[in-house]
Amino acid sequence: MDKVRQTAAEAIGDLTDGCSLAVGGFGLSGVPNVLIQAVHDRGSGRLSVVSNNCGVDGRGLGILLAAGRIARVTSSYIGGNREFARQYLSGELEVELTPQGTLAERLRAGGAGIPAFFTPAGVGTPVADGGLPWRYGPDGGVAVSSPPKEVREFDGRGHVLEHALTTDFALVHAARGDRHGNLVFHKAARNFNPLAAMAGRVTVAEVEELVEPGVLGPDEIHLPGVFVQRVLPLSPAQAADKHIEKRTVSVRAAREAARA
Repeated sequence: MDKVRQTAAEAIGDLTDGCSLAVGGFGLSGVPNVLIQAVHDRGSGRLSVVSNNCGVDGRGLGILLAAGRIARVTSSYIGGNREFARQYLSGELEVELTPQGTLAERLRAGGAGIPAFFTPAGVGTPVADGGLPWRYGPDGGVAVSSPPKEVREFDGRGHVLEHALTTDFALVHAARGDRHGNLVFHKAARNFNPLAAMAGRVTVAEVEELVEPGVLGPDEIHLPGVFVQRVLPLSPAQAADKHIEKRTVSVRAAREAARA
């Protein structure tokens, strides 16, 4: 099956208001920027996003965040995204913070058809006991908090029940892909991309290089095409448009960046 779409607008043409998205990337590495921009241009809003973080100010998912298109985020950290922090603390955004490894496994489990699993991460903390602020009220108080989760003992150690994650769409970025949706990721850009792709009911992959079926050997494919429904080939300019989240060129610059 040829899964190639010619434009980003076509690739996400049925993404509507209120959809849930799993988005690959870590910081600015392996982020599907072209697809994110297409979602912004389409005007889709009230989105629920599952991603390791929510981009940075003005890049990645930060574009949708600044435009007020995201209603809820499930992620592992806020990082240096000031707008993310501002919207969360002002009550404009609901945020479910999840341990990073747990987030990865929730996405993988969703793609594997496993509804839930037990993990020791978070036992004895508000992750398991409940009470984490999901949404703040206009007065600064907690309007919505996380519920307590089931804790069960295995081999004398407590484990908390975590539910798998699936989403309406997944947006991912790959270095190479073929027309059948088989994908190869480049080094650290692999990060959350395969996991996000597995969790989406409709997965759209932007690829830096499109190759014909059969070019990718079975041993070099990181994600099989069964998890991918649409493939968007990037132009050379789009593929080369990569940014660095924090660039330091000296010990002094590193110290100044840390103080900032």
